[in-house]
Amino acid sequence: MKKFILFTFISLSIVSCKTEIKTEKKYEDDKEVRNPEPIRVEKEKMTTTAEAIAQAHGIKKWNNVKEIKFTFNVDRDTTHYERSWSWKPKEDIVTLITAEDTITYNRNNIDSLSVKADQGFINDKFWLLAPFNLVWDASSYNSTLKVNEVAPISGKQMQKLTVVYNNKGGYTPGDAYDFYFEGDFIIKEWVFRKKNTEKPSLITSWEDYKNFDGIKIAKAHRKNEGDWKLHFTNVEVTRE
Repeated sequence: MKKFILFTFISLSIVSCKTEIKTEKKYEDDKEVRNPEPIRVEKEKMTTTAEAIAQAHGIKKWNNVKEIKFTFNVDRDTTHYERSWSWKPKEDIVTLITAEDTITYNRNNIDSLSVKADQGFINDKFWLLAPFNLVWDASSYNSTLKVNEVAPISGKQMQKLTVVYNNKGGYTPGDAYDFYFEGDFIIKEWVFRKKNTEKPSLITSWEDYKNFDGIKIAKAHRKNEGDWKLHFTNVEVTRE
């Protein structure tokens, strides 16, 4: 599963405020008073559900990130698979480290030698930072919000944001995700539906959250049945 996502939020919104400062002329005895006191006018600014999720996970802290390192692990029954990544987002330089090889490439100049590595990176990065992709991928999906849905693993009543990717662009166009969350906008569970099929392709939890200086990352994802776990180790966030 991997997503090369850029999201267009059509979700319902929450309201935050921004302050706009205006001045108004005052008069005394028909004479204009110079340097009047500013009058503050509160104006509402709409924030989409997708933006609220990204903010709850700390996207405002991302601008100062110089490098992020992580190891992507999958445990299935008695088997284990892992690969490690280093990403310098400002230069978009990626390094893949596996037991067999080390590959470094720039995502602005992907060629036939690096495309397979990049497919893996996009998949693993999406698992790690999906809440941020809701903002980064701002033009490649449609979304809908339902405020009272039953989460598939816990059975709790939660909100559900469904995003469906466009059928063009990226490595796996047309896929869909259902994000389940409560009032804190932290993702608790999700459903992946390949090519937007009704039947889920994969259902997992979002758990073992750790706060990396304001950036909240779910380090573990478990399926609702079977002995399967996707998790992250060796996560390091370096700031400028």
